[in-house]
Amino acid sequence: MAYDHEEQEQLASLKAWWNRYGNLISWVLIIVLAAYAGWSGWNYYLRNQAAQAGQLYEELQKAVTAKDAAKVQRAATDLTDKFGRTAYAEMGALAAAKSAFDANDLKVARAQLQWVVSNGRDEEYKAIARIRLAGVLLDEKAYDEALKVLSGDVPAAFAGAVADRKGDILVAQNKVQEARSAYQLALDKSDTNDPARQLIQLKLDAIGGTSAKSVG
Repeated sequence: MAYDHEEQEQLASLKAWWNRYGNLISWVLIIVLAAYAGWSGWNYYLRNQAAQAGQLYEELQKAVTAKDAAKVQRAATDLTDKFGRTAYAEMGALAAAKSAFDANDLKVARAQLQWVVSNGRDEEYKAIARIRLAGVLLDEKAYDEALKVLSGDVPAAFAGAVADRKGDILVAQNKVQEARSAYQLALDKSDTNDPARQLIQLKLDAIGGTSAKSVG
C-alpha cells in the first residue's frame, strides 16, 4: 500500500534524523550494554571468588581444629594469594597467625598479621591485627616497632585495647608514668561491662596507679 504524502514526509524526516544521530545513538547503546555486561560479569566474578574463598576458609578452620599447623599456613597463603580482596583472606590470616603463635613460630605469626595490616580492607580486622602484631613484637622485645604499629587511628571500639597494649609495651621499657597514663586511658575507653577492665585495673595497680575513673 502506497504511503500518502504526510506519511512520506514523516518517513523522510525520520531518515534524516537517523542519518544525523543514528550512529551516535548506536555507540551510546553499545557502551551502555558493554557497561552492563561488565558490571554483571564483575558481580558474578566477585560472587564466585567469595564462594571459593569461603570453601577454602572452611578447610583452614578444620585444619585449626585438627592442629595441623602446616595445612593452616598453606590454606592461609592460598587465601591471601588468590582471594586477597575477600574478607576470608583477612580472617584466614588472623587465624593462621594465632596458629603460628601457639606453635611458637613468631616469624610466621608476624608475617600473617603484617599482611592484614598492610592489605586488609576491613578496619576492624586491621585493628585486631595491629594489636596482635604489637603483642608479637613485644615478645620479641622490639618495643619501638611495636609502638609504631599501634600509632594512628583505630575504630573507637578498639581504642581501649590499643591503649592497654601500649601500656604493656611501656612497662617493658620501664616507662612507668607513661604506662600508667596508657592503662588509665584504656580504662576510660573501655566499656564498663568489658571483662578486660579488671585485668587492666590490676596492671595499673601493680605499677602504682590510681583507681579507675571516667573522663566522661
